[in-house]
Amino acid sequence: MSEGKAGEDRRTWLREAVRRIEADYNRSADTHLIRLDLPRYPGITLYLKDESSHPTGSLKHRLARSLFLYALCNEWIGPDTCVIEASSGSTAVSEAYFARMLGLRFIAVVPATTAQPKLDEIRFHGGEIHAVDDPRTVYQVAHDLARQTGGHYIDQFTYAERATDWRGNNNIAESIFHQMAEEEHPEPSWIVCGAGTGGTSATIGRFLRYRRLSSQLCVADPEHSIFHRHFADRSQTMLPEGCAAMIEGIGRPRVEPSFVPGVVDRMIAVPDADSIGAMRALSARLGRRVGGSTGTNLWACARIVEEMHAAGQQGSIVTLLCDGGERYGCTYYDEEWLAGRGLDWRPAEARIAGLLGPA
Repeated sequence: MSEGKAGEDRRTWLREAVRRIEADYNRSADTHLIRLDLPRYPGITLYLKDESSHPTGSLKHRLARSLFLYALCNEWIGPDTCVIEASSGSTAVSEAYFARMLGLRFIAVVPATTAQPKLDEIRFHGGEIHAVDDPRTVYQVAHDLARQTGGHYIDQFTYAERATDWRGNNNIAESIFHQMAEEEHPEPSWIVCGAGTGGTSATIGRFLRYRRLSSQLCVADPEHSIFHRHFADRSQTMLPEGCAAMIEGIGRPRVEPSFVPGVVDRMIAVPDADSIGAMRALSARLGRRVGGSTGTNLWACARIVEEMHAAGQQGSIVTLLCDGGERYGCTYYDEEWLAGRGLDWRPAEARIAGLLGPA
């Protein structure tokens, strides 16, 4: 086949690949914004942006779509490319979904501790699993697999902050403000999210500044994560060996290239037990299970609510319901698993239940 013909065929495939992803987006509705009134804190309202309603069940669906489009439009992915990702699970689930849509092989490099239901979902969408014992090696292993297969390491940790259009184009920040438009406090006092790659916080923080909004961004970070340490002291870039958070999807042992601390107004470090207790309390309030990173976000929201109330302030707070709890039945919702790790989550559950409950 001539070089010109090969290039034309590749461009034809690329156009069809982009069309399929855009068509999938057009078939999808926006995610819900759930309002939670706080009777004990009059004038302060909490909203949950429910990202669990995406086709692959988590916030990472947005990121995976953006990463695939970014890689396609850079012509890093072609019709025969094996796509590789380093992931704690949810991003890989979503990327496996898009890889199968395009007829591509997909390999997820994941820590061996990743919850089994996530691994099952990756395989359900046609992905393959490559587990590693040391989470810090996922990056190099992904690079090695890409080289061995002649594939492409899609690298969420590097490209998350640039693959999403932070100016608008229906990103998560624009969606939040559109849905808040008719509320009593349409411009939230705070938006609270976690950081795994840093892409979501970069998108929201940049959007707030570009649109000249007064809302502030708080990033909730697991206690055993480097991000909040780096925020306080830019010289800190790596956690000591053996120090790792138990909350999947957020928190990292190293500062990722996509984490942009300059657009973050505040960070709150959250112990694992408090994340799980908050997760449990919110699940009881909603009547359905949510994941651990949602608990991390909610714990940080509770701190902000209490501070606003003490200062006599009113307003709204928006946070993310990142994924459902079905993926964590054998971990965060398993009493034996929690006891084996010495996590006493009950005091946090009681505190958050009080925040969410009747006056």
